[in-house]
Amino acid sequence: MKSIIKWLRTHSSNIVNSIAFYPAIIACIFLLLSWAMLEMDFSTFGKELKGTLDWLSLRDASTARTIVSTILAGLISLTVFSFSMVMIVLNQAASQMSNRILNSMIENRFQQFVLGFYIGTIVYALFLLSTIRDTNTGIYVPALSIYLLIIFTVINIFLFIYFLDYVTKTVKFETIIRRVKESTLDGMKNVFIAEKEEKINCEKLPKMEIASQTSGYFQGFERGRMVEIAKENDIIIDFVHEIGTYILEGCIICNVYNQNSVNNTLKNEITSLCDFFIGEPINRNPNYGFRHLSEVAIKALSRAINDPATAVLSLNALSELFAFRLHHCRPTVLKDNEGNPRVQLNTLSFSELFELCILPVWDYGRYDRYIQKALLGQIHQLLALTKNENNILMMNKLLIEVRNKIDK
Repeated sequence: MKSIIKWLRTHSSNIVNSIAFYPAIIACIFLLLSWAMLEMDFSTFGKELKGTLDWLSLRDASTARTIVSTILAGLISLTVFSFSMVMIVLNQAASQMSNRILNSMIENRFQQFVLGFYIGTIVYALFLLSTIRDTNTGIYVPALSIYLLIIFTVINIFLFIYFLDYVTKTVKFETIIRRVKESTLDGMKNVFIAEKEEKINCEKLPKMEIASQTSGYFQGFERGRMVEIAKENDIIIDFVHEIGTYILEGCIICNVYNQNSVNNTLKNEITSLCDFFIGEPINRNPNYGFRHLSEVAIKALSRAINDPATAVLSLNALSELFAFRLHHCRPTVLKDNEGNPRVQLNTLSFSELFELCILPVWDYGRYDRYIQKALLGQIHQLLALTKNENNILMMNKLLIEVRNKIDK
């Protein structure tokens, strides 16, 4: 049971953000709708309604079958063309920007809804086509369901027209960069708190090291249960690596501080709550968004792409994220319901994150005047927003380097 829960926890984000998640749900809704409409069509009320309103009468089964078949063929072609457009956009973004940002594009709800509406209408038409029967009176031709299918087809046509306009705007680099920035900012607002120094002093307590049971990217842990375990066993759990680090099997993942010894059962329970999987979901770790934008800027400055304007757009988005990060950080200490510290996380400081994302861009673009000017303006503005001495020293060091390069 625990393994199933862990699998769902680690893969729930990939399932929900998959391009097929919403289309599958919408298709199931349309399948239920087709069953409900057929029940209504063949009910006493439906027969009376079709008998009363002449314009709802569709008594020729071959005509009804032709209408549904024509709509079905057209919708399949429309769906294939729309999927092809999405794949072309994803391929262009991966080749010219970074394949890290594909998740941000796939997670777009509107395009998932449009594709889901196409597929749902196809499912509705297929189910409807199988119920048309040749009868003498024609009373069992599902006229109400067919007219509803025609309405759905008209809606699909207008959705396709808007979808064309939407995809042309989505393919723009500034739109993709803005989407990654907004996802990262939303992730920080949901997770981060006002920055404050907080650290558990547990160096004098007995320490037990717990090693990782698998290799992979450390993506966090189930916080509620981890705090409960720490409280139940009266221990303090200190994670050695920050979230997003690749940890080899057998390497230390956390230290457990307690007066009592830690048994193997407790070790296994702690490691089972830690999540290891491939991917960089921004909603679980907003730092991934910083890295994605940095990678976009680096690739834009490569000789193959040579697009400094896109790199400047990424730097501008990064500066907005760093402005928020200046005064907010991920909580480093998790407490139980009694206010006692139980779990301590290892997180990147502002200066470490700044150097990780900005310095590689500067290494690639130090000779580009666009990058020089963009960095000069951004550092000046960030310096005006911070009072932290370490951050000021770190940014001043880069500022001097940028000025010297401009003077040369």
